[in-house]
Amino acid sequence: MLSTKLSAALNKQIQFEGSSSQYYLAMASWAETQGLNGVSAFLYTHADEERMHMLKLIKFVNERGGHGIVPTLTQPPVTFKSVKSVFEEVLKHEMKVTAEINNLVEITLKEKDYTTHNFLQWYVSEQLEEEALARKIVDKLKLIGDDKGGLYFFDRDMEVMAQGESKAEEKTK
Repeated sequence: MLSTKLSAALNKQIQFEGSSSQYYLAMASWAETQGLNGVSAFLYTHADEERMHMLKLIKFVNERGGHGIVPTLTQPPVTFKSVKSVFEEVLKHEMKVTAEINNLVEITLKEKDYTTHNFLQWYVSEQLEEEALARKIVDKLKLIGDDKGGLYFFDRDMEVMAQGESKAEEKTK
């Protein structure tokens, strides 16, 4: 059974994951309206991934005797300055998610809830991958600078990456 404190903290993370999904969905929609089909495909995939993270948490909380609360979501931004600024925001956001997951892990250790601690290790590993990917993308965008041709090829690469992630995700279902 989950403690009241841990249940509340996990529900806060459910809210955070839901908000992350909406944030990435807003970025994807903006990118699509800018003609950046690869960037939008990549971000749509990540919006879905964040939603799955939320669902995984809800199911876990319910399985442990708590009540996973479906969050009310706030309106994310509608427009963004540039592709580079979008991915800088993605990196900053993923770093915040990592901090939140680490906080949850700390609570599980203090409460000696090793079942939840074990469950959260998947999120710890996932965040390592997410931050590394976001950093790699930001680094590529820094290399490109204001080169429109470079942005065209970057967008194509993002589309290929999104297709690869979709296929990999289908295999794990």
